Amino acid sequence: MALSTQPYKGARDFYPEDKRIQKFMFGKLRQTAESFGYQEYDAPIIELTDLYLSKSSDEIVSEQTYSFTDRGKRNVTIRPEMTPTVSRMVAGRRQELSYPLRWYSIPNLWRYERPQAGRLREHWQLNVDLFGLAGIEADHEIISVADAILQSFGAKRDMYEIRINSRQLINSILVDFIGETADQVESAIRLIDHKAKMPHEDFLGALAKIVTGGKEQELAKLLSAKKFDDLPHQYATHPSVGVLLQLKSLLKEGGIDNVVDDLSLMRGFDYYTDIVFEVFDKHPDNNRSLFGGGRYDGLVGMFGVAPVATVGFGMGDVTLQRFLELHNLLPELKPETDAAVILVGDIYRTALAPINELRSKGVNLAVDASGRKLDAQLRSAIKAKVPFVIFIGEDELKKQKYKVRNLSSGEEMVLSLAQTAETLLARH
Repeated sequence: MALSTQPYKGARDFYPEDKRIQKFMFGKLRQTAESFGYQEYDAPIIELTDLYLSKSSDEIVSEQTYSFTDRGKRNVTIRPEMTPTVSRMVAGRRQELSYPLRWYSIPNLWRYERPQAGRLREHWQLNVDLFGLAGIEADHEIISVADAILQSFGAKRDMYEIRINSRQLINSILVDFIGETADQVESAIRLIDHKAKMPHEDFLGALAKIVTGGKEQELAKLLSAKKFDDLPHQYATHPSVGVLLQLKSLLKEGGIDNVVDDLSLMRGFDYYTDIVFEVFDKHPDNNRSLFGGGRYDGLVGMFGVAPVATVGFGMGDVTLQRFLELHNLLPELKPETDAAVILVGDIYRTALAPINELRSKGVNLAVDASGRKLDAQLRSAIKAKVPFVIFIGEDELKKQKYKVRNLSSGEEMVLSLAQTAETLLARH
């Protein structure tokens, strides 16, 4: 039986053209995060399962993780998210770190879930976290970073919207409708988090099993409010509403005018404590959440150290690439190789000197030492989409003049080594 050539379900092979796109995206992510003063970190891809049992929702741990017992009889999990890990790292050096602490990472993550458009089992995710700022300035900065990333790719703000809510506000509302029972409130949050994916009648039916006194219709209507200040007086005057309105004002002053109130926005993780946000694609073929985050002030403190005010977000590479493709924001990315060197005759050893000199000047060269016919070597260079070929033979080595052909235009030039380097590097 022949082995399959397909990758594991929900994962991807990255051929050079695919890796080129990933490198382009990651370069923009790093550049933007670092422009706000964030520093990159990383951690092992495997964590003890206990980290997720106590820090993530039961749904993720029981249904969406790759967990196993290692040879040392330890229960371990391939990381499905980065927030518990970075919280562990900060807790581990709580007293040594300098605050405000700005960290980012682009880790490889795995979740066992049904692969679908924009969502795979394996993905990479930008994580941006700000530790040590309790004020609204931190929420403003983190949303500004998220917006700046999309702007760096050339996105316009009418292509996406930033939806915001407060877990403190929604928790206050749910306590009024459900009571102080924490399990019931958490069940309601899970349900509301899936509201957009359910038929309205199914949502009401599920809500009726949680809400007391047959008030599911009233709560559903409340959740559909278009603006926070349109809420009934008792909720419109909640302190969180004032904070949300202040946040919107700050963002608008910076040109971020595509912020939308959304009382049904939950962000399903248990650790969120206040303002949460999600960025939604407005393209008709991809009208969905792209990424999001929020404030989780209590997570570091769960490791037995003093709590640290924290706000952050995660952005997956799959949804980002789909957004860029649908909005025609991915540029044509050229191969990293500047030229293919075609050797004419048995001159490999003597051709190494000019080849090495060109490389020392920063020119990326692929040398064809196959000894095939020139036409075959030329076809290979064209198929690889290399922009130039350099022909080197005994005559070129003797005269120190090299035939350089532009494969796009067909133009052929005879150049010195310095001129060759200048011509090839001009494409960058």
